[in-house]
Amino acid sequence: MKDMSRRDFVKVVGAAAAGAFLYSAGFPRVLAQAPVIGTRDVTGMKSSGDGSRAKVYFSRKIDAAHLIALYDCINEGIYGKTAIKLHTGEKHGPNILPREMVREFVYHVPDSTIVETNTMYPGDRYTTASHRETLKVNGWDFCPVDIMDEDGFVNLPVRGGKYLKEVAMGSHITQYDSMIVLTHFKGHSMGGFGGSLKNIAIGCASGQLGKRQVHGYLTGPMPPSGDAWGRMPLQDAFMERMADSGKATVDYFGKHIVFLNVLRRMSVDCDCAGTSAAEPTIPDLGIVASTDLLAVDQASVDLVYGRPASENHDLVERIESRHGLHQLQAMRNLKMGNDAYELISID
Repeated sequence: MKDMSRRDFVKVVGAAAAGAFLYSAGFPRVLAQAPVIGTRDVTGMKSSGDGSRAKVYFSRKIDAAHLIALYDCINEGIYGKTAIKLHTGEKHGPNILPREMVREFVYHVPDSTIVETNTMYPGDRYTTASHRETLKVNGWDFCPVDIMDEDGFVNLPVRGGKYLKEVAMGSHITQYDSMIVLTHFKGHSMGGFGGSLKNIAIGCASGQLGKRQVHGYLTGPMPPSGDAWGRMPLQDAFMERMADSGKATVDYFGKHIVFLNVLRRMSVDCDCAGTSAAEPTIPDLGIVASTDLLAVDQASVDLVYGRPASENHDLVERIESRHGLHQLQAMRNLKMGNDAYELISID
């Protein structure tokens, strides 16, 4: 990749007290302040040089070529047998990542396998058998898909977790040397938004134990027979539980895990909503990639908040009504990454 001047890339500097500062000729100036982050145009201003910054690579183009190019910027630590953690979605989900794009990406990564886990609620992916049928329906049959909790779970420790000291992950997770977290960034009914944290925190947890640990609902029937959703920790407590769980996976892989968020067809609903997901009202924004979990989700949120209110209103409302920005604070508290970053365009 050729060298770029400061004006050639988008730079975001995040700070817990002062918020993040976003600039880019391609994104409009934002005047409104968000609860955790605010953005303002600082084009041309010099960096203060204070503190370290994570590198987050960015492209406005959403296709296999640019996904692969972004991955190649961050893949130094990826080796051996590699898990690609993907949300494969409920049957016929309209917003899941394009199969053709993912197929080219999988073929680009040697010795790689798409990995998933079963859900804790009845649906298309509740059992391994129904999950495999859903994978076929959604077109994820071009390569093997490892349902990691098919043979049970393994407990991974959570160092310094606020609520969880260990999390039951799909047992196959220990069969991999590296993990690529390939995430469709979008809204989420409980998390406010689903980024890389959600993809590993819930997505790697075993369906019948780990996911219940993250949701704080260890016993009792799941819907439609029970009132589970009303009895689970919500808002800040749920975000902190997700951070606990995500830390278990990040700590397990160490330097051998990377993150790519695809900001495409960003419904306010998760891909677990299937065909009932709301139609997106915000335009596609691009792809971001980093070795830093907090930075990649912070950058994704900043890009959403960088759009005009006429475009981002629905997604911002979903994020803030669920206290979704607290995901970022919870990761900061656990020292899971750096919210100060440079967003470097490869376009």
